[in-house]
Amino acid sequence: MNFRRDFIKFPLAATFAGALALTALPSFAQSVTLLNVSYDPTRELYVEFNQAFAKHWKAKTGQDVTIKQSHGGSGKQARSIIDGLDADVATLALAGDTDALHTNGGWIPKDWQKRLPHNSSPYSSTIVLVVRQGNPKGIKDWDDLVRPDVKVITPNPKTSGGARWNYLAAWEFAKRKYGGPNRDESKAKDFVAKLYGNVPVLDTGARGSTITFAQRNQGDVLVAWENEAYLLEKEFGAKFDVIAPSISILAEPAVAVVDKNVDKKGTRAVAEAYLQYLYTEEGQDIAGKHFYRPAVSDKAKAKYAKQFPKLNLFTINDAFGGWDKAAKDHFADNASFDQIYTKK
Repeated sequence: MNFRRDFIKFPLAATFAGALALTALPSFAQSVTLLNVSYDPTRELYVEFNQAFAKHWKAKTGQDVTIKQSHGGSGKQARSIIDGLDADVATLALAGDTDALHTNGGWIPKDWQKRLPHNSSPYSSTIVLVVRQGNPKGIKDWDDLVRPDVKVITPNPKTSGGARWNYLAAWEFAKRKYGGPNRDESKAKDFVAKLYGNVPVLDTGARGSTITFAQRNQGDVLVAWENEAYLLEKEFGAKFDVIAPSISILAEPAVAVVDKNVDKKGTRAVAEAYLQYLYTEEGQDIAGKHFYRPAVSDKAKAKYAKQFPKLNLFTINDAFGGWDKAAKDHFADNASFDQIYTKK
């Protein structure tokens, strides 16, 4: 895996990329093609997972399967499926974006999360801070992101699922620290407004923000998916340090078969098997290898435990009443984000 090459290969203009064939298996009479529509930082994960699943499926059924991928900001990817992108599976950044596939056109059933273990989240992640070598600005926690001398890189929560996790993690930190015993929301709103006042550019997706920070050398701190942060640190070594904040959010990316499309294309069996394979020992191991936290495999959890710091994590349900409420309160038109963000 050449992470740096992938960063160059996917500039901002292409972070919403169209489908790219990622498994080049020979073409036989019996073959099938799937399209996995995913969010930005899963590129490397699914490159390896697709190869593993194709080998497994061939051995099990004799059928050759080619998996194509599309990546971009999670919200934008959901909209693409709603607008007709022929996805067999959606592996988006948050359940709220997947819910939109039901609400807007009935592409999936309302109870889609019940179809796979762990609420259809085979791996989890969280939000951390990435700083430059030696942490020259002395950034230790969310408080530091509102200092006037700190520039923050984070994507746009209107288009990026990762950005929504970032936003809500900062909001809950401020509500707990500054909101008093009643956790005054106005204190959190003021804090997040100051934070976004330090954001020089809002990219549409998480990988775009990583490129802005790592390759375009903008900003002092990157608010990032944990897996993206450690992949960046692994590739660029001493150029970056990962800071675990005092509190963060449990991020649970969700996966779903897109029923309307698989039934039209006749790909339901292989699409369902593809997502189920994420829960196998091999699928869970690949998730851990790419810095996602395995959800169901004790073996994979133990194997990769040392690479993940122990964090104080809260859930979307406990802090915000679930994704429906969080989206209405913070990311809908004229909700909190629109109220606090002044376009640069």
